[in-house]
Amino acid sequence: MLGDEALRLICGMLPPDGAKSGLRELTLSANPSITTKGWARLAIAVAHSSQLRVLNLDYNPLGDQIAGMLAVAVASSRTLEVLDLEGTGLTNQSAQVFLDVVENYPTCLRVLVLAENAINPELQQQISDLLSEGEEDDDKESEARCSAGIPTREKTTWVPHSNSHPQRVLLTSGLGESLLAETEM
Repeated sequence: MLGDEALRLICGMLPPDGAKSGLRELTLSANPSITTKGWARLAIAVAHSSQLRVLNLDYNPLGDQIAGMLAVAVASSRTLEVLDLEGTGLTNQSAQVFLDVVENYPTCLRVLVLAENAINPELQQQISDLLSEGEEDDDKESEARCSAGIPTREKTTWVPHSNSHPQRVLLTSGLGESLLAETEM
């Protein structure tokens, strides 16, 4: 029977920088008192957590809006491997968003539980198949990559910008007038 204040404290145990250890597994089953604001705070913390591997949110009244936030967190997370959303009031809309995530973005996610939701079984199977593809590559290599913060099933490559020159931001009025400011970052 946790609420937003308890969730705020829990989010403090999901450090973003890896400088201190944080939770690796979090179970928040059946907490109907948590509001959309509380779930949004959790989604942000999960997106930036450097440690979290397993997140169980089963039997919470999340719905599609909160599931969308969690999908963004999954896409951003470099460590989350298991997400349990059983009996959380999701529909095909949420499942389509998760399908897009696992189909088009590199992620460490290996298990997504969507049972007891109003989701088409074929859609659930598509997601499961895509997640299984990531595991088939080589479980040990995949696990090592996620432990190192490197997503699996890479379809795109992200190369950090390592230019020694400072970036410049040019601010103009947009009316063709003279340059108003140049700032080095």
